[in-house]
Amino acid sequence: MYYIYIIKCEGDLLYTGITTDVERRMSEHFGRTEKCAKYTRSHKAVSLEALWSCENRSLASKLEYRIKQLSKAQKLKLIADNSCFGELFGTELSEKYTRETIDKE
Repeated sequence: MYYIYIIKCEGDLLYTGITTDVERRMSEHFGRTEKCAKYTRSHKAVSLEALWSCENRSLASKLEYRIKQLSKAQKLKLIADNSCFGELFGTELSEKYTRETIDKE
C-alpha cells in the first residue's frame, strides 16, 4: 500500500509527498531528521492535513504530481472537502484512491 499526504508547514505552506509507512515518514518530517525532505527541514512541519491510499507506486506518483500542480486554494479545498476530488482529478482517477482518516489529537 502506498500513501500520498499533504502536510501543513510553518508560514501556512503545504508540502505533498509519498510513503509506504506513514508513521515513520511523519516522524522523519516532524522530527526534522536527516531523512526528512529538504523542504520540511527548512519549513517546519506543523500538521498532517490529508492522506490518501492506493495500490502501487505508479498511482501514488500520479496523484502526488497532480496535487503539486494545484493552486494553494485548490489544495485547501481538497483538504477541507474530499468530495471535490472527482472535480479536480476526474471520476476515473478518484476511484483508485481512498481518503484515509487522520487522528488529530
